[in-house]
Amino acid sequence: MRKSIFYLNIFFILTLLVLSGCQSSSETVNEDQLQVVTTTAQIADPLRIIGGDRIHVESLMGPGVDPHLYEASQSDISRLEQADILFYNGVHLEANMSEVFEHTSVPTFAFSSAANPSDLLEDPDRPGSPDPHIWFDIDIWEKGIDAAVDQLKEISPEDAAFFEENKQDYLLQLEQLKAYALEKLGSIDEDQRVLVTAHDAFQYFARMTNLEVVALQGLSTESEIGISDVQSTVQTIVEKEIPSVFVESSVNQSAIQSVIEGVKRQGHQINLGGELYSDAMGERGTEAGTYIGMYRYNVDTIYEALSGGTES
Repeated sequence: MRKSIFYLNIFFILTLLVLSGCQSSSETVNEDQLQVVTTTAQIADPLRIIGGDRIHVESLMGPGVDPHLYEASQSDISRLEQADILFYNGVHLEANMSEVFEHTSVPTFAFSSAANPSDLLEDPDRPGSPDPHIWFDIDIWEKGIDAAVDQLKEISPEDAAFFEENKQDYLLQLEQLKAYALEKLGSIDEDQRVLVTAHDAFQYFARMTNLEVVALQGLSTESEIGISDVQSTVQTIVEKEIPSVFVESSVNQSAIQSVIEGVKRQGHQINLGGELYSDAMGERGTEAGTYIGMYRYNVDTIYEALSGGTES
């Protein structure tokens, strides 16, 4: 009798879990909406805002996920095959997903394809290969958004005017964000505009805001960090009297901590300027979980640290 009651309870619990899962799915996905899948949240957030209630956007990569190393799971492939379109960054950011892009029957669009080739920076370690961190150049990202919205219009022409109006509103916000970044970071003393980070994700950002980047690691987090890299970075910090270094939300912090220790051993004062969002954004529902909020957070964090606002 006790065994029967036990198994009935188990069956009841499992039934509730299945039903609640179905309910959750029906609440988040509307069959009348365009089903859009993106690789990164940097792409998902603008499209979610512009598409409004006409599209459902799902990002495969969440907070803290490194797109350089990401490999698609079977559930990712299943979600992709049910989508109307996939948007991805391109220029080898999602290097381990290239076969998925090539073999899917779903239409795909790379944001990088909208950029002028002359605007793309080159990977110093791989001549002829572009730097994939294009979302940090607001001008390039605007072109990607513009072209992506054109793709949405083709799939859903009845929503074209709606998408266009929302796009224009969003692009205006990006222009305001660009002006904010230029003004704020432009006020830092010229000899202090050096951004020391774990990996080389901020060259587009630096080009736009007139900063110099010193990175321990190359463009991809697959590259190794050696003792010579740490020593060279320590020497640069000491020589230029750089006040702060930064860690990144999607990159291991141990190498930067080694740099801080090395700098202090040489008698130089150094601060941890804070955590920057590089290859991944913050949690969805937070300010840093939006593209504009993430970008503004990075600007404010860099400003506070390099202008003397951060305490050790």
